[in-house]
Amino acid sequence: MLTDPATFGTRTLPSRVLFGPHATNSSPDRTLGAVEHYRLRAAGGAGVVVTEVASVVADDRPYEYAPLAPTCVDGWAAVASACAPSVVLAGLGHAGSQSSARGLLRAPSSVPEPATRAVPRPLSAAEIDVLVEAFTTAGRGAVDAGCGGVEIAAGQYSLLRQFRSGLSTPTPDDRVLVAVLEAVRAAVPDAWVGLRLGVDELAPWAGITLSSALETVDRVADLVDHVVPVRGSALSVAATRPDAHTEPGFMAEACRAVRAVVDGRCVVVLAGSVVDPADAERALVDGVADLVEMTRAQLADPALVATVRAGRTPRPCVLTNQCCRVRDVRNPRIGCTVEPSVGAVPRHDSGAWLLPLDDSNDASPPPGGGPAPEVLIAGAGPAGMEAARTLALAGRAVRIVERADAPGGLLRVIAALPGRHRFGLLADWYVDELTRLGVSMQLGGPVDGPADIVATGGRDADRPGTSVLDVLRGAPLDGPVVVDDPLGHGAALALAEHLATTYAVTLVTPDQVAGKHDPDLVGANLRLQRAGVERVPEHRVVEHHTDHVVVADVVTGQRRTIPGTLVDAGPREPHHLPSGRLVGDARAPRTVTEAIREGRRAAEEILRAG
Repeated sequence: MLTDPATFGTRTLPSRVLFGPHATNSSPDRTLGAVEHYRLRAAGGAGVVVTEVASVVADDRPYEYAPLAPTCVDGWAAVASACAPSVVLAGLGHAGSQSSARGLLRAPSSVPEPATRAVPRPLSAAEIDVLVEAFTTAGRGAVDAGCGGVEIAAGQYSLLRQFRSGLSTPTPDDRVLVAVLEAVRAAVPDAWVGLRLGVDELAPWAGITLSSALETVDRVADLVDHVVPVRGSALSVAATRPDAHTEPGFMAEACRAVRAVVDGRCVVVLAGSVVDPADAERALVDGVADLVEMTRAQLADPALVATVRAGRTPRPCVLTNQCCRVRDVRNPRIGCTVEPSVGAVPRHDSGAWLLPLDDSNDASPPPGGGPAPEVLIAGAGPAGMEAARTLALAGRAVRIVERADAPGGLLRVIAALPGRHRFGLLADWYVDELTRLGVSMQLGGPVDGPADIVATGGRDADRPGTSVLDVLRGAPLDGPVVVDDPLGHGAALALAEHLATTYAVTLVTPDQVAGKHDPDLVGANLRLQRAGVERVPEHRVVEHHTDHVVVADVVTGQRRTIPGTLVDAGPREPHHLPSGRLVGDARAPRTVTEAIREGRRAAEEILRAG
């Protein structure tokens, strides 16, 4: 059902999978230039592709490279042409008081924006008319460019949501939303008009609730072809696309309620961390929705639908948001923790790299006509296994030698931490893929010769305290625990949360806030607070003793003593052989993302060299 074609009215979709709108920061000219990003998901079987939300007015600049609708016409045309037969919908919106300071903050009223406290300028009646016309013009332009229709953004980052919310105006109502939908529908009567609608702001004291949202759903159901219920507001930015601490499919009950109200008048789409095809299929069979949005799943595996049709398991999304959430102060390009091709660009010095892989396994003969030599890889962690899969898909004979008794490296260790369990699924997927592709794997022994790729991982640094890996492997700890986190990464916070179920835990960090580089910064600190973890910011460990540590203020140098056993969450050191291409932790302390990227890059270098 999920991967079968589906007909709604006069339109037949290639599947019931939707690739939803998401910020990419990859369009400096704001023309949706990253056509390949969308084409790959359409080629992989997506039934509906919704482009990045484009601002319908010029002075709305929600983030650095947000597309602007009047300059998107050529980009929309290119995407629509490249993605056929998938239905391409142009995302249209206005961020209102959640826009950036580069633009003019406009909102339903002068109520300070709930998160930033910035005071916007209220829209006059004449300006609302201009806004409605801007949506209409953008919708007509998208359809004239070849798009099958549009999706109107009235969810988390949306002026149209703010008109409906008591968090943003003392007189909330849905009249502006209805006016926009009526005007767009009249302008493009034969096109598909979708709506991404906030149905729960998670702020019941003043915000939109499901019961109030259902009244809006009833008013607009005859004006739209689909509705995607979403949750969250400026006060809960992680709510719409949370990490793996939140159970996938969390919008299912809201979706059921919306589907009951629309009663067949429009299509209902389930969103909300749906990343496993089995969960998506179950939602369709159980009548939760008509389509399923699987955006992050299709970042992790661009060919998700085609892979499922072939009877294989797609590369699993690990739901960490480490690379795919780009609206932050670092201003990164879109990426993916587990799929290196997302956001990759051609390199002028050596040609294209980190390309999506062709899974046909139809290899061309090597230069010279003879069989290519076997490639030896030392280490079966994420870097080594990604390199092996890349080479095997190109038809090369590959042998992996791993000194441990099981493949997976740190993926299986990380999987023991809260919110990191899906890394275990990634390890299992790699093993299944390498078995399918005929990669030879030797476990529990040393490398028997010079390796072409060295992915032997790292080793614990020679620092005081018990290492994170030793703790996760069962090393005993006495009494309270002090976790030293010099990096500000989410792993240390997850470890503290994990240990807090057994011990009194103190987390020491030199940063002003724990987990400075964790994408789920607010959620992670809330979990630490609920778990009773004491956080000591702007301090570093300067002395280590059997039953206590001494920390110093990073500004004043003033010292204090904290009782407990020290757990070191600092960086590891490389542990590698003297030859071969170094990747992953064998090269330097890396994240999983960097390790996988380097594994694929090393394999592509070997393939280019013949």
